[in-house]
Amino acid sequence: MEAVAEGLWSLAEQHEQRREIREAVKCLEAICQSPVSFLPIVEIKTRLRLAALLLKHSHNVNHAKSHLERSQLLLKSIPSCFELKCRAYSLLSQCYHLVGAIPSQKQMLNKGLELAAVSGEGFAGKLWSCNFNSQLANALIIEGDYHGSVSALQQGLTIAAEMFYPELQMFFATSILHVHVIQWDSTSLVEESVNGCNLIWESLEPDKKQQCLGLLFYHELLQLFYLLRICDYKTAAQHIDKLDAVMKSDLQRMQHIRDLTNELEALNQTLSRPDLNYKDRSALSEKQTNLEEQLSNYRGENSTGKETLEPAYFGNVKRAWTEKLELAPHPIDGEWLPRSAVYALVDLMVVVFSRPKGLFKECQKRIESGIQIIEEELVELGITEGITEVVLQHSAIWMAGVYLMLLMQFLENKVAIELTRSEFVEAQEALVQMRSWFIRFPTILQACESTMEILRGQYAHSAGCYDDAAFHFLEASKLTQSKSLQAMSHIYAAVSFICIGDAESSSKAVDLIGPVFDVIDSFIGVREKTTALYTYGFLLMRQQNFQEARIRLASGLQITHTYLGNLQLVSQYLTVLGNLALALHDTGQAREILRSALTLAKKLNDVPTQNWVLSNMTALYQQAGERGSEMENTAYQSRKADDLQQRLNAARSKAHHDELIARVKLQVHQLSEHEMKRAMAGPSNTIDLDIPESVGLAAPSPMPSSARLMDVDIGRLGKRRL
Repeated sequence: MEAVAEGLWSLAEQHEQRREIREAVKCLEAICQSPVSFLPIVEIKTRLRLAALLLKHSHNVNHAKSHLERSQLLLKSIPSCFELKCRAYSLLSQCYHLVGAIPSQKQMLNKGLELAAVSGEGFAGKLWSCNFNSQLANALIIEGDYHGSVSALQQGLTIAAEMFYPELQMFFATSILHVHVIQWDSTSLVEESVNGCNLIWESLEPDKKQQCLGLLFYHELLQLFYLLRICDYKTAAQHIDKLDAVMKSDLQRMQHIRDLTNELEALNQTLSRPDLNYKDRSALSEKQTNLEEQLSNYRGENSTGKETLEPAYFGNVKRAWTEKLELAPHPIDGEWLPRSAVYALVDLMVVVFSRPKGLFKECQKRIESGIQIIEEELVELGITEGITEVVLQHSAIWMAGVYLMLLMQFLENKVAIELTRSEFVEAQEALVQMRSWFIRFPTILQACESTMEILRGQYAHSAGCYDDAAFHFLEASKLTQSKSLQAMSHIYAAVSFICIGDAESSSKAVDLIGPVFDVIDSFIGVREKTTALYTYGFLLMRQQNFQEARIRLASGLQITHTYLGNLQLVSQYLTVLGNLALALHDTGQAREILRSALTLAKKLNDVPTQNWVLSNMTALYQQAGERGSEMENTAYQSRKADDLQQRLNAARSKAHHDELIARVKLQVHQLSEHEMKRAMAGPSNTIDLDIPESVGLAAPSPMPSSARLMDVDIGRLGKRRL
């Protein structure tokens, strides 16, 4: 009977290689359902293989779970079989994770850790301990136990160090950094974790670093999230360039592999012909060997294409090796995000870095690239037009959430770019897309609601609807637990109230900006500080407290220029400072400042700011008695005003304009209690849109953040009249 089993296993493997999954499953089920009994060890191996197939190629998690539970029962009667027992624990943990049964998952992993501890299996036992600790860390993260998660990862790091296994050490050190970046208890703790990762990474040989591509991406992206959050853009630029170069190199390598694979498949087809003569067959066989060697070299030592039975890290089902960027060796086979999601994330980081600098062409190219990647992956997950979160397969929720959150970040950046460029119709269309996705996936995208209200506020402010803008900003502050996002919402609302211009609105602006300014140094980085200083200086100037306004504005401008390099915010700082110099009758300084502001506004195609600067320059020429320059400037300002009005009229004529600025919250389908629990089993509903570092790792509630991707659009605020 063992020979029969061997034959069916071999046949199942052939079917799987040809992607004939149904036939592969039937071969394996024939052993399990046979009226003639096989040896228990044969049945165990078969059921483990079946479970791995189902997890990899289907959403039938419960079926896989039943096979694994039966395997466990059989394994209890066998004293040895350490490897098989560990595989069963690991795969069952994966099943429990996919159905959201975290307590059962933790119980299974603790049993696995106990087995590995008493097994006496040496190196293999330590590797399995690392596997179970990595999965346990993720389970604890989902429950919000950050301290427990770090402890589990620290245990894995200690074991990896005992094994003198630097790649595995790097895996655990980087995972610890990931948790610290999300939780961010203190900047010093995160910095210490960053330094620890760098120390281990530098200890790896250069060729080993190239082989550990998944770790390279993981490490570099986490470093980048840290640097962007503390606003170290100069160092971040180096990491973005490196990531982009690695991604492009990997894309070329994968294309070579696809070309070689297609050539090899065609060659194998030819070799299967029975009428092929000996000479031709010999030549083709030699070519076949050569192609296989080339493929092996391109894939690298760790990517042989051989499938293992263990689950992937952080809740991802097993995928084809071409889609994976493995983080750790067998049996951990860790993975943070699939290759396509990492590519999209690199594109997103380029956008986040380039947008404040006004590099909009590059941003648009990357946004299109990222959205295309994501849309293709969503289709693979069964998310086509009209599909909502209620009908999603449970096991698809986690990965769908990752891609949907990335999609919303790309659209968020698109809205910000189009508003900066005064392309209000395009901004409206991107915002409508965001709203459509949110309505279809309200639980998975719950963390996006606050950001969408901010974007509605920015759109309304750009349209000159300041009361409506203030409403949406204040609504946004109520929809988030993030102190940073609440502060930014209040700052934006304050600017809208300042632009309304009456005494009551100015009083409201003071009430909003005052409390933020009192705690401004408690935020990580300088984003909140720069926007608060701008708004406070603007308010002081409106109150004719010119000297204090100049101090605040000069300080904010210096910080913005030094740390952020945000051209739109710099141009608006300069515009207010130019207006201030004009109020103090310093026409020489006002002239220089306003010219610089106009140059930046033109570079960004920021028509409202251009109009604002031009109105100040008209006043300057009047004050200086330069009649000719005044007339010329007034004519130019009139053309720009007409341009702005045409853009606004085009946006107002669209059907969605009134809906977007209306003072009503987005209406979504209310899920039943069962549907809510089901959708919330995926991690992405708790990922705060404004911090890319949270993508791909679960958390118990919307996470605090200070790394707003919204910093450009203070630039939409405070411009029409002074």
